[in-house]
Amino acid sequence: MTAYVLDAVRTPFGRFGGALAGVRPDDLAAQVVEATLERTGVDPAAIDDVVFGNANGAGEDNRNVARMAALLAGLPTSVPGSTVNRLCGSSLEAAIQASRAVETGDAELILAGGVESMSRAPWVLLKPERAYPAGPETLWSTTLGWRMVNPNMPSQWTISLGESTEKLAGIHGVGREAQDAFALRSHQRADAAWNAGFYDPWVTPVGELARDEGIRADTSLEKLARLKPAFVKDGGTVTAGNASPLNDGAAAVLIGSEKAGLEPLARIAGRGVSAVDPDVFGIGPVEAANRALKRAGIGWGDVDAVELNEAFAAQSLACLGAWGELDPERVNVNGGAIAIGHPLGASGARIIGTLAYTLRANGWRYGVAAICIGVGQGLAIVLEAA
Repeated sequence: MTAYVLDAVRTPFGRFGGALAGVRPDDLAAQVVEATLERTGVDPAAIDDVVFGNANGAGEDNRNVARMAALLAGLPTSVPGSTVNRLCGSSLEAAIQASRAVETGDAELILAGGVESMSRAPWVLLKPERAYPAGPETLWSTTLGWRMVNPNMPSQWTISLGESTEKLAGIHGVGREAQDAFALRSHQRADAAWNAGFYDPWVTPVGELARDEGIRADTSLEKLARLKPAFVKDGGTVTAGNASPLNDGAAAVLIGSEKAGLEPLARIAGRGVSAVDPDVFGIGPVEAANRALKRAGIGWGDVDAVELNEAFAAQSLACLGAWGELDPERVNVNGGAIAIGHPLGASGARIIGTLAYTLRANGWRYGVAAICIGVGQGLAIVLEAA
């Protein structure tokens, strides 16, 4: 069978410690589950599985947030739920797994998606080796990045994501001005898309938050240029302004076959996964997208739109440079993660939904959604407008 994107919905993405900081991740996930079912009129009992991505799981996500969300949303207890973790690519992985299940005939209708509350990610403590340790203990933040690193892991690989991006910028010759210009475009395009009503039909408000909280419509190259490097003091180029922020949010994609009886948004035409050295993680989408295009039977010259998750401007520009045939103007035409936000487990589903609606809005045929993943991986999916 053929797998289709039948619908997509997401919450607005909130700032770290912002409007969604008081909302549990399982409640965020439940909201997009409920919204998808209400929008489509699908009988909840007809859902074969709920597959959600989540990069944390250490706190209120409660290990299997997909099952928690399904129960909280009122789905029958007979509907199963599975949570997958491929870090930043978790919800794209969830959608890929769902599409494979549909194509093999194992399922007809799967609700895929992802969630992350980076504001509510807990601090964790290693269990003491004895009941009353005499020395100090270390608390580790689970919000982002490495923690409790295995001493056998090469130190070159365990540098921070920002340091890795600085390294990538040096390798690919991506300077500060280009990064800031890319970031400015992200904010301008996201603001314009919201003002034009592109997001209104499929972004479901949470409380009083109806629009992505991190978009800075008033930013400028001058303001971005004044920000100090965040990771490398002398000669650094990566700043808080040309990197994605920490965020909270959820997104869902309904994936099914033609038997579902719903008008599809797009056909899932190809998938790709790749891996690179952990210290240059940001280049991971390059080969993943190339493989997805090959499996779809098309090339970059056939691609009308790309949703590339903007973990960092330097990382995104390095990928665009490697995709030589791609017109940069067709990338993230409705803004990207630098402006919209990057709640890790939700970002993959967000870019799939954005891509599907972008193809439809413009009458375009083929698009690629791609994402880089910490520790050196990349995922991509090709959509063909239905």
